Amino acid sequence: MRKIILDFEKPLVELEKKLELLKKLPSSQEEDIIKEITSLEEEIGKLREKIYLNLTPWQKVQLSRHPERPKTLDYIGEIFTDFIELHGDRLFKDDPAIVCGLAYLEDYKVAIVGHQKGKNVTENIIRNFGMPHPEGYRKALRLMKLAEKFSLPIISFIDTQGAYPGIGAEERGQAWAIAENIKTMGLLKTPIIAVNIGEGGSGGALAVGVGDKLLMLENAYYSVITPEGCASILWQDPSKASKAAEALKLTANELKEMGIVDEIIPEPLGGAQEDSYSVSQKIKDSLLKNLNILTKKSPDKLVSARWNRIKNAGTK
Repeated sequence: MRKIILDFEKPLVELEKKLELLKKLPSSQEEDIIKEITSLEEEIGKLREKIYLNLTPWQKVQLSRHPERPKTLDYIGEIFTDFIELHGDRLFKDDPAIVCGLAYLEDYKVAIVGHQKGKNVTENIIRNFGMPHPEGYRKALRLMKLAEKFSLPIISFIDTQGAYPGIGAEERGQAWAIAENIKTMGLLKTPIIAVNIGEGGSGGALAVGVGDKLLMLENAYYSVITPEGCASILWQDPSKASKAAEALKLTANELKEMGIVDEIIPEPLGGAQEDSYSVSQKIKDSLLKNLNILTKKSPDKLVSARWNRIKNAGTK
C-alpha cells in the first residue's frame, strides 16, 4: 500500500484497501471470493489507467512534487558509476541544494550538476527544499567551467520550485549568479544535456538548464513561476493554482509542442516512484543516444547550434 496519497488518488486507494482485505480473508481461496478479487483487480486496473492517463496540468504538478519521487542523487546512483561529489564555490560556502560531481556514463567521463531535494523533513531543511542559494549556482558554474577545460560533457538534473528568494541570498547576488550561469552555459564549448526530473521553476531551473538538449520526464513541469505563485499574482488567491497551471502550459507535452522540450521520457502509471529503476534506464538510454550525436560536433558548431536552439525555443 502506498505511503503518500494525493487527492486524485483517493478513489484508487480505497479500492486497493478493499482488495487487500479480501486477500487476507480466511475464505480468500473460495471460488466466489476469487471471482470477486479478480473483478476488483480489473476494476483497479481500469481506474488506474483512467486517472493517470488523463491527469490535468495541476495533477501533474502535484505528482512532480511527490515526496517519494526519485531525486537527483537517486538517478546518479542508478545511471552513473564512480561518482565523486565536489563541494563549495570557493567564495562563501557549500550549498547542499545543488549537487555537483564527476562520474562515468558507461565509457563517457561526464560532469554532473543538479538540484537536490530531501526525502524527509530533516533532509529538506538541510537541502533547503531544493531551492539553491547563489553559492550553489556558483558551485555549479565552477564545475561546468572545469568540464569545459577537460572537454567533459555536462549532464544537468533540474528539480526545483525556484531559487531561494531570502534576503541573504539576494544580498549575496542571487540574480547575478543566475544570469552568469545562463550566459556562461550558452557559451560553453562542451555538450550539455539537461534533464527535468520533477519541478522546473523559473530562473532557479534555468540557471542549470541551458543546453543542447532538454529531456523531460512525463510528469515533470517547467514554468516561469509555480502555479500557486501565478495565482497569487493574478487573482490574489493561491487556491486557484489549478486554473493557473492550465494557463501556464507547463506540462511536458505542451512544452514539446512549442519546441522547448526535445524529448519526453515516459513514466510508469502513478509516477517515477513506482519504478525508479526503469525510469533511470530510460534516462540513461536517452543520454547515451544524445551524447553519441553531440560529442561528434566541433565546439564551435555546438555553441552555434545551441544558440539557434535557444533563439527558436517556443516559436512553433
